[in-house]
Amino acid sequence: MANYQQAVKLANKAIVLDAIRTHEPISRATLAQTLGLTKATVSSLVEELITEEYCYQTGLGKSSGGRRPLMLQFNERAGFAISCDIGVNYIFTTMSDLRGMVIFEIHRFFDTNDFTRTVMEVKSMIDTCINNMSPSPFGLIGIGFGVPGLVTKDGIILSTPNLDWHQSNLKEIFSDHYDTSIIVENEANAGAYGEKTYGAAKNSESFVYISAGMGIGAGVVLDGKLIRGASGFTGEVGHTTIVDGGLKCRCGNYGCWEMYASEMALLSSFKQNGTPREIEPLIERAETDEKVRATFEKIGYYLGIGLTNIIHTFNPEKVVVGNRLVQAKELIETEIQQAVTERTLPALIAETEIVFNENYQYASVQGLAAFSIEHFLEKQFHYFG
Repeated sequence: MANYQQAVKLANKAIVLDAIRTHEPISRATLAQTLGLTKATVSSLVEELITEEYCYQTGLGKSSGGRRPLMLQFNERAGFAISCDIGVNYIFTTMSDLRGMVIFEIHRFFDTNDFTRTVMEVKSMIDTCINNMSPSPFGLIGIGFGVPGLVTKDGIILSTPNLDWHQSNLKEIFSDHYDTSIIVENEANAGAYGEKTYGAAKNSESFVYISAGMGIGAGVVLDGKLIRGASGFTGEVGHTTIVDGGLKCRCGNYGCWEMYASEMALLSSFKQNGTPREIEPLIERAETDEKVRATFEKIGYYLGIGLTNIIHTFNPEKVVVGNRLVQAKELIETEIQQAVTERTLPALIAETEIVFNENYQYASVQGLAAFSIEHFLEKQFHYFG
């Protein structure tokens, strides 16, 4: 009986804290009314949450007839999450508070093909974040990694077609280094979760996040849930064929979408002068060079063809285009919209909005932070008796 009562108490405590996070600032009386709990139960649980520093009392709220109530707010600085988005040509590491707000970040262009060097660089960036972490009750609550490849539901990396990684056991390596929860996730899935939790799709129940970087991946949210598939590999849309017998992809197939519509496809178009390492100089050149502009437009055209397939397959409310190719929005958007409009069934295109994430670099790290924060809070209020 005692075990059952403790489990119920922890469950109620989690519900109260979640309500504070969602509706802050909020009073005890409003919490009791909203959650259907007695005022005494809410007051007792709130006092424990304040003592444990999950939340705190702030100023007085508006009176509804009696004394003005003390308001409650979630303590977003009770702990911190570190998130690391490992791209093909960059590493982006952030530190977020428990509300998911990025408070410290490091971005470096880096050739991540060498797994050992990448691990060393990532560890250096994580240590820098930790050194910039303010004192808090719970400290580091989790580290999340987003990678461009096949990642199982257990965080095991099976394949990275655009990276020459072998035995890429990130979870095991960093679990040995840091005494905290380690999450490894496909970067497009993380991006979709970031958009759903904090970004452009916060109010959308069904949408597709397209990570258009060196490769192309998708995170799919249907009916408010991130869709992972049988093994966790949903969203490998960059390796769907759009040109029969086309260019050979690193995955071994021919004519893959990402061979025609990605940052890699763009950079590869300029091999004759030495392949550029980043997209930014080409965006500048496109202002005065018609050939460069035409290359961007071709990328937009093929991106639109692939998005048409996405819309026909998932019938989303919204398609959010993210990652580094978003920097070229002004050069590719018209071609994307034209290709989609010409090829999509009218009934489907009428219900679908295509948007670009202007804060393109943050989607994956925010999703990773959200995963870490949710895992931390679930663990804190789970009864192990």
